Amino acid sequence: MQFNMKEEGMRINLDYGQLDISGDETYGFRPFQLMVASIAGCSASVFRKILSKQRIAFEDLQVTADVERNPDVADRIEKISLHFVVKGQHLNVDKLRKNLDLARKNCSMARSVEDSITIEESLETIDLSL
Repeated sequence: MQFNMKEEGMRINLDYGQLDISGDETYGFRPFQLMVASIAGCSASVFRKILSKQRIAFEDLQVTADVERNPDVADRIEKISLHFVVKGQHLNVDKLRKNLDLARKNCSMARSVEDSITIEESLETIDLSL
């Protein structure tokens, strides 16, 4: 990966498109946003893949990430709380929780930071069969 300097940050061109990175979100994604997006995106992708492999039908999957940062230590990310919302019919909450635990064990981004950032996950289901 090659990052190139621009006036207000860095830029990388990838197969999917251009990514601008800057401490000022007027000019690009802030580094902490990319870190959180990597962890949330990886966790959700692995969770989705596990549900698909187990043929667990669902209509939608959303993730919300709340971030706690430490302003006294370079605004370090201390904790990320991921809230997963699964929408579908006749969802088995216990099975979904087990699969979410499995997803965490297989998410490379979460595993990469597990000794330095606390990651918490919560699960909510919305049963559309009612």
